[in-house]
Amino acid sequence: MAKTHQVGVAMDFSPTSKLALRWAVDNLINKNDHIIMIIVQPPSADHTRKELFEITGSPLVPLEELREINFTKQYGIAKDVEVIDILETASKTKGAKVVAKVYWGDPREKLCSAVEDLHLDSLVVGSRGLGTIKSVLLGSVSKHVVTNASCPVTVVKGTQPSKSRN
Repeated sequence: MAKTHQVGVAMDFSPTSKLALRWAVDNLINKNDHIIMIIVQPPSADHTRKELFEITGSPLVPLEELREINFTKQYGIAKDVEVIDILETASKTKGAKVVAKVYWGDPREKLCSAVEDLHLDSLVVGSRGLGTIKSVLLGSVSKHVVTNASCPVTVVKGTQPSKSRN
């Protein structure tokens, strides 16, 4: 019997994180693997569940609960039909088990600690493509995670809009 893999996907609901989720489903997920959607809320976020789970992160939230409005209210996450659709398709077509976990804090630190906490076999993150200057000033989450995570990390780049020349 093949080993099931724990694949984490960093999700901030941006176009590049959705692209990373699609890439993970298409390229890494096999029958019975686990997809763990990792959501990192800013430390300033104030939601009903933060007080309970700020240090450890939320319990694992199954796909069935991700669809519910209660989940979005309790964790301050906008309901994203596209993300739910991708996850439901992976669950139905590949037999993947889908869960989510919410953390609060610096995404660089929380994603690296999630790798350990969740015993991930791999992590997939999207890249905002900030460029050299902005990346130095703001700090690149993907670069930090690639450098510090204890599992293989795949960075999925978004497509850059083409600039027309006049």
